[in-house]
Amino acid sequence: MSVIGIVGGSGLYELDGLTDKKWHRVDSPFGRPSDDLLFGQLGEHKVVFLPRHGRGHRIPPHEIPYLANIDALKRAGVQQVISVSAVGSLREDRPPGDFVIVDQFIDRTLRTPKTFFSTGLTAHVSVGHPTCRRIMADLVATGTSLALPIHEGGTYVVMEGPQFSSVAESKLHRSWGADVIGMTNMPEAKLAREAELCYASVAMVTDFDCWHPQHDHVDVAQVVKVMNENGAKVRKLLAQVIPVVAAHEGECKYGCDRALEHAIMTAPGSADPALVKKLDAVAGRVLGRFT
Repeated sequence: MSVIGIVGGSGLYELDGLTDKKWHRVDSPFGRPSDDLLFGQLGEHKVVFLPRHGRGHRIPPHEIPYLANIDALKRAGVQQVISVSAVGSLREDRPPGDFVIVDQFIDRTLRTPKTFFSTGLTAHVSVGHPTCRRIMADLVATGTSLALPIHEGGTYVVMEGPQFSSVAESKLHRSWGADVIGMTNMPEAKLAREAELCYASVAMVTDFDCWHPQHDHVDVAQVVKVMNENGAKVRKLLAQVIPVVAAHEGECKYGCDRALEHAIMTAPGSADPALVKKLDAVAGRVLGRFT
């Protein structure tokens, strides 16, 4: 069965029901991940948990080592990833406490790098559908069965942070038809696609962004209160959905696990051997012709 990776953001620093828990350092050629990885079992299912901001919430959004995080999860044997993050709402009908199972992103971050590939090995993957529709369906079905306020699909604007939006920015994002706004799912989702991981995003609404006339600024104390309430709900969701996701066998019918199949443009004789070696976990499935 598949190894499930959970990337926990604000409000999710642990998982309920895990047994045989052990924290292990996983080294990456792309630097140190946010923290050690927590390996455990949920029943008969193998789970690897990574706190995105590190234990104790040490790392701000713009300094998260995204490349190292995704590479470390791939080295740990993870094949499917459920990402959890706190977001602000850009819609009246997505109030605090609701969950949005994201299917699209607008990337407004300035972070670099945003790719595992660089000079010496060039690749272009499709992120037309940046999240795995198979895991999305599992999350929606499970959340609905638990009577959680869950929405299938939604566009997540990823801003740079760590500051919250201005009113003008918030109104702009609403005019684009976006549903929620946060700081952490890019470049994470793009890198997961490059690493051929099935990736899904659970966006937990903690507040209305500052566009809302009755919520004209983001109050951190209120955000933390809702975040803690959301944390209890999402742990319940994960405990129920992990066995469903882990049971998937064979290829992803949406092609997440074959994203690099025709993506690499560099001719074998022109590839940088050092970069090829560095990508042994992320892209090892397709790099045979370069070694």
